Amino acid sequence: MITPRLLSLAPGLTFVFLSFLFLSGQLQSADREVGVLLKEPAACDGYTLFTSIVSTATYLIDLDGRIVNRWESDFKPGHSAYLRENGHLLRGASVGLANKTFRAGGAGGRIQEFSWEGELLWDYEYSTPTLLQHHDFEPLPNGNVLLIVWEAVSREEAVAAGRNPDAVSNKGLWTDRIVEVKPTGKKGGEIVWEWRIWDHLVQEYDPEMANYGVVADHPELINLNPLDWVDNLAPKERQKLEAIGYLSARTQLESRGRNPDWTHFNSVAYDAELDQILISVLGFNEVWIIDHSTTTEEAAGHKGGRSRKGGDLLYRWGNPASYHRGGAEDQKLFAQHDAQWIADGLDGAGHILVFNNGRGRIGDDYSSVDEIVPPLDENGRYTLEKKSAFGPKDPIWSYSAEPKKDLYSINFSGAQRLPNGNTLICSGRFGTLLEVTREGEVVWKYFSPLFNALERRPGQRGRPPAGNTPIRGTQNSLFKVCRYAPDYPGLAGKTLKPGPTVEESQ
Repeated sequence: MITPRLLSLAPGLTFVFLSFLFLSGQLQSADREVGVLLKEPAACDGYTLFTSIVSTATYLIDLDGRIVNRWESDFKPGHSAYLRENGHLLRGASVGLANKTFRAGGAGGRIQEFSWEGELLWDYEYSTPTLLQHHDFEPLPNGNVLLIVWEAVSREEAVAAGRNPDAVSNKGLWTDRIVEVKPTGKKGGEIVWEWRIWDHLVQEYDPEMANYGVVADHPELINLNPLDWVDNLAPKERQKLEAIGYLSARTQLESRGRNPDWTHFNSVAYDAELDQILISVLGFNEVWIIDHSTTTEEAAGHKGGRSRKGGDLLYRWGNPASYHRGGAEDQKLFAQHDAQWIADGLDGAGHILVFNNGRGRIGDDYSSVDEIVPPLDENGRYTLEKKSAFGPKDPIWSYSAEPKKDLYSINFSGAQRLPNGNTLICSGRFGTLLEVTREGEVVWKYFSPLFNALERRPGQRGRPPAGNTPIRGTQNSLFKVCRYAPDYPGLAGKTLKPGPTVEESQ
């Protein structure tokens, strides 16, 4: 089997070597520049679900990259997709320019459910001038769905809550909420639970305004005046993110540099045993955990639920400076995505796995996949010593490429622990999927062939330039992917006959 580094040989040697393998019958997937580039026996059997940022289709492929099912939508993704245990596809979709308020990376606006055969069963739109579903969602065991939602707050309301007036434009502020929706009918949905950031604020900017307090004394609350993640971007990073539409240059211009999207949730996960919700908060370079066992009324306060803390944060990790209990040297997460609990029965069950994008990392930008052990005691509470930051100090396991830049993704991306102990990684910016062992050996590699044709250079075949230098636009980006084992309930009784590869079907 050819590994990617063999393809970096001098052109003449590569041709001779590939010719030899072809004649000897050993050439499997490295003769094409997209699709499966590496498949070793140690790869975990199963089917990988992905939807490209540039495509309206969602694919389920086997380890050889062959399509076992394909679903077609009228919309590009917004952004995640999951296979339910009944075999239905649940997929986020983007309403695009139809929503004139929220113009930023991750904008969605609707959730669609398809049967295995591709019939549209549910088409729920959550898009108004003041609210928009974005980035990720989470199917719940009861059939409901958790949504991440942007909420527009006026400048006046933000200032009254204690926001520094210099940090909010006339366009106001976008805050985040988590909404649980119960599907009703083919297009309807009933909101049965919600949690809002706006109910759990603290600020030490203006004692005359609401939410005043000492930030360091309230790690359970959310600082309304943190350092702005967009202002902290290096000029080149800002230009890259604007070029791919992740940051709206227009929104930034209208806001006069005052970023309205201050928290920027980008993933949500659920643990049924704990009845808790895990959120990736890019704007704070943290992951947060909140209590889902509350009522909506309790979630708006500070009491109630299993935790007896209402909707206050139960746990946070990644950047203690955000609650004034650490400095830059203590930051561990950098523009991270796809925080999730490792499922029961898997290596590291109960731990948190996160793709740490590494944008702005001290020293040099590189991505890693980090596994942390939250400090959960025997009573189900997260321990925190007085005046200190939440632990752990460091991940229990971490993977980064060699050289480190090879895995770097400025945005998107995710990771998943697999049944055999390996980890599936989506380096999303350039549509690259890796499966790595606990020891860091790459045993499966896939390069998405779904490109935005309008943004490809003439003659470009698919592989990104050396050093992952961006070309333009979204290219073949993937937000995240999921691998499903052959015995997954959603695959039971389904025809899984491999068809052509994705690249052959184009």
